[in-house]
Amino acid sequence: MGILNVTPDSFSDGGRFHALDAALAQAERMLEAGAAIIDVGGESTRPGAAEVPLEEELQRVIPVIEAIRSRFDTIVSIDTSKAEVMRQAVAVGAGLINDVRALREPGAMQVAAESSAALCLMHMQGAPRTMQERPRYRDVVAEVCEFLEDRVAQCEAAGIERRRLMLDPGFGFGKTLEHNLTLLDQLPRLSGIGLPLLVGLSRKRMIGSLLGDRPVEGRVHGSVGAAVIAALHGARVLRVHDVAETVDALAIVAGLAAVQLELP
Repeated sequence: MGILNVTPDSFSDGGRFHALDAALAQAERMLEAGAAIIDVGGESTRPGAAEVPLEEELQRVIPVIEAIRSRFDTIVSIDTSKAEVMRQAVAVGAGLINDVRALREPGAMQVAAESSAALCLMHMQGAPRTMQERPRYRDVVAEVCEFLEDRVAQCEAAGIERRRLMLDPGFGFGKTLEHNLTLLDQLPRLSGIGLPLLVGLSRKRMIGSLLGDRPVEGRVHGSVGAAVIAALHGARVLRVHDVAETVDALAIVAGLAAVQLELP
């Protein structure tokens, strides 16, 4: 999954792909590099990010989704928590709703249930503006599992088929470095829920911290290393900024998996 932020303030690439032509060119580059999904987001969810009004978010994402779907044969994901953005994005061709709030905003569950789109439910403790102030857990893996299992149950109760769902543990969303590393190490426990896992580690603060407070632009290699670990631990979708580098690394993971399948 290639990240396409059409925002002025995202933590890694804010402002670079805000214009339609720039967004399309970046989508094309990521697809040529091997992306299978383009994830379009119009509201930053970095720590401390300000909320974006509905109309502004729609103006950012809908033309981009329409243009990508008209030019390229690919899955487009809409990264949003707003019900109306979901509804309009699906109407113009988005095939996946990627919601950091796991369909908890007003109307989101209903819109998702009425659509045929796939859905990604993410765990987040708190809200983007305050989530990194004092994240606390008794057992981060157990609590993330419990939250995601509850959201799956709520989706099923709303008539959403289980086969449409995937789960995201929410690295960096209300979690310390220790929490993030524990989740990465214990991804197989989350796989035990029985749904595909989407993992987003690309260029995040945890990568920079492990590399000695490396700035965002210096986190590519660390991000690829984390993606490989996630894939080996069961992640099925990797949400990344650096598609070509990650695709190369995953080819090695796939080669290893193929050899293991052939062993007696």
